[in-house]
Amino acid sequence: MQEDKKMLILFGSPHGNGHTRELLESFLTPFRKQEHWKITGYSAYRSPVKPCIGCRVCARKEGCIYDDFNEIDKSLRESDLLVVASPVYQFSFPAPLKAVLDRTQRYFEARFSLNIVPPIAKHREAVLLLTMGSEEAFGAEVASYQLKRAFTVMNTSLKDCIVWQATDAPNQNGEEAKRLAAEAARRYW
Repeated sequence: MQEDKKMLILFGSPHGNGHTRELLESFLTPFRKQEHWKITGYSAYRSPVKPCIGCRVCARKEGCIYDDFNEIDKSLRESDLLVVASPVYQFSFPAPLKAVLDRTQRYFEARFSLNIVPPIAKHREAVLLLTMGSEEAFGAEVASYQLKRAFTVMNTSLKDCIVWQATDAPNQNGEEAKRLAAEAARRYW
């Protein structure tokens, strides 16, 4: 019998049924056919966290001055696979998802101020699913770079980045991006 695996989804779109959701669903469909995956989702817009205020509490003790990130932290620590699904706004993540990413400062401080190595014991792989109105690749490059930097102290490896470009173009159905997302999903069984 195969042990259950855990997936954490960080969903960064304000639109529950837009292009980002379509791309995410293409990725998730193969997983829903697998009984050994437990999927937990977090919506940055529906349950926003406070932004990091640079108070440095996390440099003196593990954790944060705010407790609104604790459930995300718990799910992240238990996860085998992290999926970040987001639109690109101004060459980056939307503000509510960026606040989540900024709150991972606690792991940098755990590593470099508290000498906890690694700050998160369990390793996981990650997938980035992006949608963007533009055809310019720079937004995807910035977003993936930001994640890779954060992941350096989170015991996380970004393995796949699927981008659905030109969502603002008429009749853009993203079939290729959705196909690539479903194909990428099969690598994690």
